[in-house]
Amino acid sequence: MKNSLNSLQRGQIGAGLKLKEKFVLLADTFQALGDSSRIQIVWSLSKGELSVSKLVQLVGMSQPAVSHHLRTLRNLRLVKARREGRAVYYSLDDDHIERLLIEGIRHVEDLLQ
Repeated sequence: MKNSLNSLQRGQIGAGLKLKEKFVLLADTFQALGDSSRIQIVWSLSKGELSVSKLVQLVGMSQPAVSHHLRTLRNLRLVKARREGRAVYYSLDDDHIERLLIEGIRHVEDLLQ
């Protein structure tokens, strides 16, 4: 009986750790999206794949700044990169990111009414 109790407790502990890991990753995602420059980049990429040079033009930041933000977004798998020759093209990693952004925009628009 003691062994099954330990097994049950280990399962609960494992589930608790997995849940904590999810919350940490969610917080990291919101923290990354909490920067207005990164939001501008994600918003631009929600319209389609763009090169770094095009992103620089659209968001009005330097190339090193855009690259730094893209690296952060890429590390969290919010954006993905595709290389074509010397150019690198970025796009959103999946539809979840765009939906998250759209819901955030709707929330802000409701606040502004």
